[in-house]
Amino acid sequence: MEKTSSSNASKDPAILSAQESHINDGDENCDRGNWTNKSEYMLSMIGFAIGLGNIWRFPYMAYKNGGGAFLIPYFLMLALCGIPLFFLESAVGQFCSQGPVNIWRAVPIFKGIGVSMVVANILFSIYYGVIIAYALYYMFASFQSPLPWSSCFSWADSYCSSTPLVACNVSGVLVTNWTQENITCPSSDKVTVSVTSPSEQYWDRVALQRSSGLGDTGPIVWHLALCLLLSSMIVAAVLFRGIKSSGKVVYFTATLPYVIIFILLIRGMTLEGARDGLDFYIGSQSNFTKLTEAQVWKDATAQTFYSLTIAMGGVTTLASYSKFNNNIFMDAVIVCLLNHGTSVFAGFAIFSILGHMSHVYGKPVEEVVTEGFGLAFIAYPDALSTLPLAPLWSVLFFFMLFIVGLDSMFTPIEVISTTLCDAFPKQLSHKRGYVSLCVCGIIFLLGLPCVTRAGIYWVILIDQFAATWVMLVVAVFEIIGFCYIYGDLHMVTCDLCSPLLWRSPLPRLGLDSGLVHCCLHRYLDPCWHGVYADKS
Repeated sequence: MEKTSSSNASKDPAILSAQESHINDGDENCDRGNWTNKSEYMLSMIGFAIGLGNIWRFPYMAYKNGGGAFLIPYFLMLALCGIPLFFLESAVGQFCSQGPVNIWRAVPIFKGIGVSMVVANILFSIYYGVIIAYALYYMFASFQSPLPWSSCFSWADSYCSSTPLVACNVSGVLVTNWTQENITCPSSDKVTVSVTSPSEQYWDRVALQRSSGLGDTGPIVWHLALCLLLSSMIVAAVLFRGIKSSGKVVYFTATLPYVIIFILLIRGMTLEGARDGLDFYIGSQSNFTKLTEAQVWKDATAQTFYSLTIAMGGVTTLASYSKFNNNIFMDAVIVCLLNHGTSVFAGFAIFSILGHMSHVYGKPVEEVVTEGFGLAFIAYPDALSTLPLAPLWSVLFFFMLFIVGLDSMFTPIEVISTTLCDAFPKQLSHKRGYVSLCVCGIIFLLGLPCVTRAGIYWVILIDQFAATWVMLVVAVFEIIGFCYIYGDLHMVTCDLCSPLLWRSPLPRLGLDSGLVHCCLHRYLDPCWHGVYADKS
């Protein structure tokens, strides 16, 4: 009787409106809230999993590792590692209804793994915040005709050129304007000078104002700092009510990138030279002998973890707001397949336009293809500047990068906020909006060193170390913790009549195999004893 009155009091509309705006009356979990519907959950998962790595990292990985041949290890690693781990994290999160730290009540000695996930999300948020700032700056700069990086304007130095620069060695001095001064230069005195493209100089000298190295910090680049502030304000506004507000925004942010990629693909396929780019991507230039190299399989595994963002706590956090009987198995399969399919799809749009760029400049495709930031902010903008209506295509491309980055940043901020609210439920659960605001503010301040003149060096460090190998190491300990340490210490007898298994969503998913029940019982049982036992 006392429990019933307490439950009714917790659902009092006045209390909910005053303290728990992130919880609705119809939510199954009255403490943390649930997704309003399945669509919002799936779109949030898709938006989180599909990020910038699918657009600028995978196409180069495929090209570097044999083109179409790379798809074999890439999808094989998805089947062997990606889907099982994605399913494991979804199952643990949904059953426990807890964030990435509290689920480790199962194996308390491994609670540091959950803490490391939160730290990785802090670094990930800083990284993505700066990337969004870059995309915003380029999007605003694209509202000009001609595009500011289409030629060598006043900001360029003497080594800026779209074509090779030939100098004349006159008495030991290299003269670059010898043709303008009517100097006759013998062939033996002609020297080819290394030049940089206008888009590369714009990236270094205007957008980044790059310093000489990490030790030369320099002042804050204020146009990037303002873009970083704008992106932080947008994320804070979207996440103010937690999943209740972000779930509405993902209808736009998770679907629009597909529309823009499709538009860019159609435009790219109509350009002269597009086929050459596609041949180097996954076409006739595919090199199947690359499959014998260990590096190719390592890259396929790393890219699978990177693109699905496994072992970062995001999957667990988003699943923790699902209803208890949600079909997590089909969710995991759909999101994982869509993620890898998007990588391949985006590559066609990228390489079709890069093929046109190589045709315009008369260079082989391999000379215009770069990876990471070079692809997104140097090579591709350079290619877009060669198109008719270049500002339009440039605005569309960078707006897509902004939306994709924004969608991927929602979940890391949600992971940090959820961890804090789960750690201090009495103090913070009814102040969820203010927690999100504070987290976004702190991430903005931490991101300011990354928008100084040496900021790009910090961003590269985070990209190469915090966002790749960390996930592989955490995933290994995640498997050891749940499958071996907990499994060996708790000899679970597989019984299909177990109250835990009947309460779990597994029978409804068609997973009635005793072996599957036994394996997943090891994952779900710790949450029952470590979390739900506390509620009884």
